[in-house]
Amino acid sequence: MSGDTGRAGTLHGLVERQARRAPAAVAVRCGERELTYGELDGRASRLAAVLAEHGLAPGGRAAVALGRGTEVYVALLAVLKAGAAYVPLEPSAPDALLRHVLADAAPDVVVTEEVHRVRLADAGGARLVCVDTAAEAKAPLAEAEAPVAEAEPPSAPPAVGPEDLACVFYTSGSTGLPVGALVEHRNLLAAYEGWREVYGLTAEDRILQTASLEFDVFTADWVRALGTGATLVVTPFNLTLDRTADVGALPALVAAERITVLELNVRTARRLTGLLAATGGGLPGVRLLTVGAEKWYLEEQLGLQRLLGERTRVLNVYGLAEATVDSTYFDAQGTAAADGAERVSLVGRPFPGARVYVLGPDGTPAGHGLTGEIAIGGAGLTRGYLNRPADTARRFVRADFDPDGRVLLTGDLGVLRADGVLEFTARAATVVGPLGAERPTTVLARVRAAVRAEGALRGHPAVREAAVVEVEPRPGQRQLVGYAVTAPGAEGADGWSLSQYLEAELDGSSVPAAVVPVPELPRTRAGKLDRTALPLPAPPEHTAPRSAKAGGRSGGKGGGKAGGGGSWDGPVANGCAAVLCVLVFGGGAWVTTDVLFPGSTDLTGVPSPYDALFRLLYLCENLAFGAGIVYLSIGFEAVLRLGRPRRLSALTHLAITWLLVNWWPQDNLYRLTRADDWPRETAMVFAFNVPLMLAALVLVRFVLWRPPVGKE
Repeated sequence: MSGDTGRAGTLHGLVERQARRAPAAVAVRCGERELTYGELDGRASRLAAVLAEHGLAPGGRAAVALGRGTEVYVALLAVLKAGAAYVPLEPSAPDALLRHVLADAAPDVVVTEEVHRVRLADAGGARLVCVDTAAEAKAPLAEAEAPVAEAEPPSAPPAVGPEDLACVFYTSGSTGLPVGALVEHRNLLAAYEGWREVYGLTAEDRILQTASLEFDVFTADWVRALGTGATLVVTPFNLTLDRTADVGALPALVAAERITVLELNVRTARRLTGLLAATGGGLPGVRLLTVGAEKWYLEEQLGLQRLLGERTRVLNVYGLAEATVDSTYFDAQGTAAADGAERVSLVGRPFPGARVYVLGPDGTPAGHGLTGEIAIGGAGLTRGYLNRPADTARRFVRADFDPDGRVLLTGDLGVLRADGVLEFTARAATVVGPLGAERPTTVLARVRAAVRAEGALRGHPAVREAAVVEVEPRPGQRQLVGYAVTAPGAEGADGWSLSQYLEAELDGSSVPAAVVPVPELPRTRAGKLDRTALPLPAPPEHTAPRSAKAGGRSGGKGGGKAGGGGSWDGPVANGCAAVLCVLVFGGGAWVTTDVLFPGSTDLTGVPSPYDALFRLLYLCENLAFGAGIVYLSIGFEAVLRLGRPRRLSALTHLAITWLLVNWWPQDNLYRLTRADDWPRETAMVFAFNVPLMLAALVLVRFVLWRPPVGKE
């Protein structure tokens, strides 16, 4: 078996030790295909040499873009053995995400398969190594069919140490585009030691891999399994990215593969809970189930714990890619249900090697029971972001209270309870939108109001899932809006009734302006709530039942809250007012034309019927001018509701205004200008026509704009 290809304290060194210890043990299994530790290590060593021949040098980076199966683990280890760092890249990701990551990471090579060659070659300029077709790269694949053999180590293995870069996790950044978190070998090894101690990992475990390659949990799964000598079982279906994947197949797979440990995201855990509750089934053999990546309520954790029984530990885990995946955990075993369990999320205590703080407004640890921003320190803390020194400085800050003097500001709010258990409150940006220069502690009151309302909304018997976020229906006007996924046919599940329920539950304090029933909450690629895809509520006067409106007018409590059917009085009145304003401003332009541009509309000498056509043209120009003035006054709100960035929306608003108002002064001036008056002709071209071209380009950008890729 191959010897260590790097210094002690590396990920591949950890796997190599397991390969020497038990070369015939199964390392990775997907469907009917599997690799032993000997095969995995030997093939990774050979592929490392191939990658080096293609230009992957120690300290370099290689993007790994392979589908589900066993080959991706060979590729990951090969990159590490070559002394480089890998950039996990889901090959089925949107083109925009592929292009951004490949441009930002600038890998020396891309390890992929022939089926993905065209998309990846078009997305970036790095050299591609297709492991299933390139002759020199295909050779390691044949090793799967051969007996376990001794692999010849490289004559001069690259020197790799704990502080060298191991991988780059792409996660959401402050700009909306994903940024690369720089993860060193020591970070992942520290995380591994914490997982091994808390999870009780052994070589007898069979760990299920459900995550997608691009997410940090994917790396966490293989490090936990292959570092321990356990078997990593890969699900043939993608529960993270494939929204149509049947969660009903999960229990059967768990039973057939004798799974003992698995991790799920919150969305999948909720689907699984519903399935097990309906069928009365379970997950026999599973001793540990961890759930993370989003706020998971104690009531949900205890409910799944009851369904699985005391033989299964159900943990709520919390962490960020920038702090190497997991930082805290809460074990539901032995926890009794309590009032208000549907309103709190307990993420527990730090993993060994991690340190967690809740910071007050002054940036120092707050006292027990006080809400503040969660900060993370310890051995899992990464060095920062690739190509993003400003983001690194903003989030990785000096901290005199931490032994290492440096912590990560998470942007999450929490409470450190008197018993030392961390309670997760909310991700501030999910509730109030992008924070910009604001720290979460500055928006604390707004977030707490939303969290309180969300907890109350979840308490309604008809509500299965809920979210309360802050929206801006009009520029500068912020309001809370609730979103509820309700049981089909449930009584009192319409928006107006749910608003009335919250009015009573919250005693009129911080009540959302509306509650919008939705079939499901929109999700990002990572399965987290996508606040940008939530629908805006209808105006309250359009949505309350007629009887409720009447009660509201007579002073009834909460009569104007949003909910069910409605009236068209508002839209009709607003439309009539807009038309009237267009006629007023257009008429004003018509009247003042001869004053401002004398002689420009003189049709003397124009024969019939062409004179009538020109009069129609002049009328349209005046009406367009009137429409532009009205649009300038009231159109910005409509543009904002389309969900584009505010700056682009403002430019588009001005561009449309210019396209409308331009024709009246432009045509009148052109008609008064002699054809050989070149100075005036040139000035008008640049004053009117060039801005028209720019306005058209702004409109094209607005139409082609898509939401930022790679959201957390």
